[in-house]
Amino acid sequence: MTYQRRIGDIGEALASAFLTGLGYQLLDQNYATRYGELDLVFLDEGVVAFVEVKTRTSDTYGSPEMSITPAKLERIQNAALLWLQEHPAVEDDWRVDVVAILLSADGTAKDLQHYINVN
Repeated sequence: MTYQRRIGDIGEALASAFLTGLGYQLLDQNYATRYGELDLVFLDEGVVAFVEVKTRTSDTYGSPEMSITPAKLERIQNAALLWLQEHPAVEDDWRVDVVAILLSADGTAKDLQHYINVN
């Protein structure tokens, strides 16, 4: 496992625990499509939330959320549409959220920001 993948896995676990604590229900994770991977898929009060998790160990190159470009957002939206097609029983009210995490040296969240409905 690469260093980046390990950091990503830590971030996804932190984001999942955070959202579950808010009452969200986990539906899927690491769902791969030709457009890329959906990190986390949650249900939030009848709305499917496709959650992109961005984790960094420093803000030297900017905050984690700054890496969500319009092209990245379009890929997430296209992947979300494929997920919805493969899960027709799920509500088709959906949104894209971003969880941006800055890790401390011990692997805990120094900062966690949740951006709702970034699409």
